[in-house]
Amino acid sequence: MTAPKDHNSRSRNGNADDRLRLLVERIERMEEEKKGLGDDIKDVYNEAKAVGYDAKMLRQIVRLRKMQPADRREMEATLEVYKAALGID
Repeated sequence: MTAPKDHNSRSRNGNADDRLRLLVERIERMEEEKKGLGDDIKDVYNEAKAVGYDAKMLRQIVRLRKMQPADRREMEATLEVYKAALGID
């Protein structure tokens, strides 16, 4: 994207450059925060594992709790149909 060539082009381009830089810096800060949160979550799973909980099951529970109840029931019903079709349980 190029700015028009007039007497205001430098200030408009400078403002756009500043805005872009600020947006990129915000994204970078958020990516760092996200990495930190990911590390914190991993630590909690490790803590749970250390006291005897199954981290894989905890992840599944967290995933299920994010779902709407109707969506969860539909998923569980479909899973039961598939398991029955395959002779599991």
